[in-house]
Amino acid sequence: MTSPVTSSWKGVELTAGTAATVDNHDDGTTDSLMDEDKMAETSEQAKTEASTYDNGDNAASPKLPPRRRKQFAISTRWEREQEERARRGVTFTGTPEDLNTLFCCFCRRIGGMFVLVEKKDGTPVVVAGPCWPFCLFVTVPMILGISGLVAYYIVLDPELGLPWWLALLYFSALVVTFVSLFFVSCRDPGLIERVTDEEAGHGGWFWNEQVGSFRPAGAMYCRECKALIQDYDHLCPWTGTGIGRGNLLAFRVFVVSVNILCYFSIGLVSFVLLKGI
Repeated sequence: MTSPVTSSWKGVELTAGTAATVDNHDDGTTDSLMDEDKMAETSEQAKTEASTYDNGDNAASPKLPPRRRKQFAISTRWEREQEERARRGVTFTGTPEDLNTLFCCFCRRIGGMFVLVEKKDGTPVVVAGPCWPFCLFVTVPMILGISGLVAYYIVLDPELGLPWWLALLYFSALVVTFVSLFFVSCRDPGLIERVTDEEAGHGGWFWNEQVGSFRPAGAMYCRECKALIQDYDHLCPWTGTGIGRGNLLAFRVFVVSVNILCYFSIGLVSFVLLKGI
């Protein structure tokens, strides 16, 4: 008689042998469970299933639950207004808010901010602030228009005979100005997730009634953004958004670069005027 072969998987023992039997009766008689080939096939299948179960990279392995989307600390009053508008089916209100509805109708709103690109968990990647029309229709045309005129009539004028490196410096300052403006206007200024756990109050956090959330030290509520912003500094209409931890460095670079560009342009115009006298 061949010795039995035992295979264990998840606490279930499977025995394969030539005469694999189990004693089921008091009189000593036995009932055959399965022949050797079928038993071996079952054991091999069990091993395969166990390998599939333990392999996390396998397509048959259990999938992880979806990641929870972030809930940011935004104005509770604004949330109630949005719910009421959705319930009544109101699209236009006859206020400046209609401009946002027209141009940002496909964007997710976080208070007074508009998320253009976001991660799967809801973290904003590209976001427009509440004053984006002022930035887009005033700040950008002003910088582009004045610098464009100076570049066309002075920097690129061959009759003035200006050195080539002067044009390189001027256009470099222009590029840095627009890149820093983009990172100020379209970056998350430091939005904070909503925290309602009372334990946060014992850790030095303060309750903010406007957003219904605890806030850490340094975080403040922005009335125009309608959200809590970490290390909030101020609202800048020229850049169209609130200034906080997320875009403060880019804001400083923008202020320096736009001043350099401004004084550079004034210096070039003054040089041409004095040369013509």
